[in-house]
Amino acid sequence: MNIRLTTPIQKLTGLLIGLIFFAAGIVCSIAFGVTNISWNTIIESYTAFNGSQEHLIIQTTRVPRAFIAAAAGAGLAVAGSLMQGITRNPLASPSLFGINAGAAFCIVVGSAFFGAGGMSTFATLAFAGAAFTAALVYLLGSIGSDGLTPLKVTLAGAAMTAFFSSLSLGVLLTGGQTFDQVLYWFVGSVAGRDMGVFETAAPYMGIALLGSLVLARHMNLLVLGEDVAAGLGQKTIYIKLAAGVIVVLLAGGSVSIAGPIAFVGIIIPHLTRYLVGIDYRWVIPYCAVLGGILLLAADIGSRYISFPKEVPVGVMTAIIGVPFFVYIARRGENT
Repeated sequence: MNIRLTTPIQKLTGLLIGLIFFAAGIVCSIAFGVTNISWNTIIESYTAFNGSQEHLIIQTTRVPRAFIAAAAGAGLAVAGSLMQGITRNPLASPSLFGINAGAAFCIVVGSAFFGAGGMSTFATLAFAGAAFTAALVYLLGSIGSDGLTPLKVTLAGAAMTAFFSSLSLGVLLTGGQTFDQVLYWFVGSVAGRDMGVFETAAPYMGIALLGSLVLARHMNLLVLGEDVAAGLGQKTIYIKLAAGVIVVLLAGGSVSIAGPIAFVGIIIPHLTRYLVGIDYRWVIPYCAVLGGILLLAADIGSRYISFPKEVPVGVMTAIIGVPFFVYIARRGENT
């Protein structure tokens, strides 16, 4: 069955349908869980708040959780699409830049040596570590007369991932209390966060999403090849630099609020290109919408797979993502 969207009308219609599912996912994330909450109660929690347990659950737990899942999913998906474009690597994702490892290392150091604790503090530390590591990988991958190349950035990312992961494990093994504090963040989860965590990264991620839309036309030329883009008057180094900054903000912000959630940045860009093609003017908004839907759906599913206990959403995305990753890798070998 061919469900590719080829005309602008089809693509716009598909995007509007996606936005409806996106909004429905947020509502379902607020309503469903160990305690199911009616739509009327959700509305009353903001129009006639009475301090009841259900109203408190909505405002302090469910709404922040839904917003964080939507924002993290959108950010990871758009970051993955840009990374695959600038590196020309179909398996590129935020993990390739060492973002997860750098964020984790910063949290471990802050917790072990400076007594940092609490999700809001972890979010700030993770964002700083993710941004620093991604910038470092980008710099290392750009060294040389040939500039940034897919091979160099992949090797730099793998090296930084191994380096920071080893350091993190070393610190964790020497401090049991630190391990207990950061373990829940390590597995990737949107539970237990408040609006303060979301507000820490939301401005940066919002600016980056707008920037990715502005960059879309230039990305269309870059994916044709650097020589072609340069021949058409594009300053490829500036396009890559801008894309790298946007990836840092989106992926770093997502990791800071939800932990190192894997595979969203691989699955959604491939699905999006299957649906709408390689035009980044459509790829980016579709990635944002579909990424949010995927992580919202995974989070809702995580509440029921081991009911009444919850499974971290990072486990759910891994269950979905590993077979997809193998499929993409095998398809790449056969092309």
